[in-house]
Amino acid sequence: MLSYTLRRIVTVFLPTLLGISVLVFGAMQAIPGDFVDIMIGLGPDVSDEQRDAIARSYGLDAPVPVQYVVWLGDAVRGDLGTSLRTGQPVSREIVNRLPATLELALLATVASLLIAVPAGVLAAVHRNGPIDLIARLGGLLGLSVPNFLLGTLLILFVSLHWPVLPTTGFVPVSDGLLANVRSLVLPAVSLGALLAASITRMTRSALLEELGKEYLTVARAKGLTDRGVVLGHALRNALVPVITVVGIQTGYLLGGTVIVEQLFAIPGIGRLALDAVLQRDYPMVQGTTLFIAGSFVMINLLTDVIYGLVDPRIRRQ
Repeated sequence: MLSYTLRRIVTVFLPTLLGISVLVFGAMQAIPGDFVDIMIGLGPDVSDEQRDAIARSYGLDAPVPVQYVVWLGDAVRGDLGTSLRTGQPVSREIVNRLPATLELALLATVASLLIAVPAGVLAAVHRNGPIDLIARLGGLLGLSVPNFLLGTLLILFVSLHWPVLPTTGFVPVSDGLLANVRSLVLPAVSLGALLAASITRMTRSALLEELGKEYLTVARAKGLTDRGVVLGHALRNALVPVITVVGIQTGYLLGGTVIVEQLFAIPGIGRLALDAVLQRDYPMVQGTTLFIAGSFVMINLLTDVIYGLVDPRIRRQ
């Protein structure tokens, strides 16, 4: 298992991260406008000599490839630059905002799994029945409604008809676990609806395929109950494609937090990135984009490792 994990890191994880860093750095370089002018303004009281001195102090007078190598070396050491607006290190700002985003993404993922996997199993076992119809309809709605629209509808409904949950704001765990969870219920539902719909559909499809195979007939002939056959044999083999969906969609959750955190006023990384874009804080945009993309790649790596744990055949490839 260790050799499989190391092979995935060397052949997939590190090259992908390197490619992402090139794209992120190149995108920032392609943005119109001079970085120094954006940083100090366009006032007439700043001379060309002063601009050149500032450019040299930040290494902006060097060729672009040299700037990239220096920036990449700093990023590897955890230095993502300094925010133009706050003057604080970008990495520190990301660490300060990370707990809220992690809580939101974790709650959305766990809630989606607890709801979607049983729903997919029941839909497959009761194929073409009322439960299957409800599960498929719910999956279709979850895939069709974007998270910003669902979040807006939830805010309106709760505010007008069911005011039992806070519609905006974030309560940290230090102020009480119950208050913290209550502040994240609506954002987690908005963020996790797409994931739940995808997991439900994939669980149903994969389990239906397994239920038609001959080894289950042999298991029943040995005296196993239907529950034992489904949960002990069919579901385990059906989990590989489900893990694929969970891994990919969980990575997309981090991108979805940009809108959801802004909508529900949650001080997470997504909102930090959006504020940086609106304020033209390019080091912050660059750092948050690299962090979110790197997190997506890390989640995919963990998905590959879980593949190997669930299906030993994958480790031998």
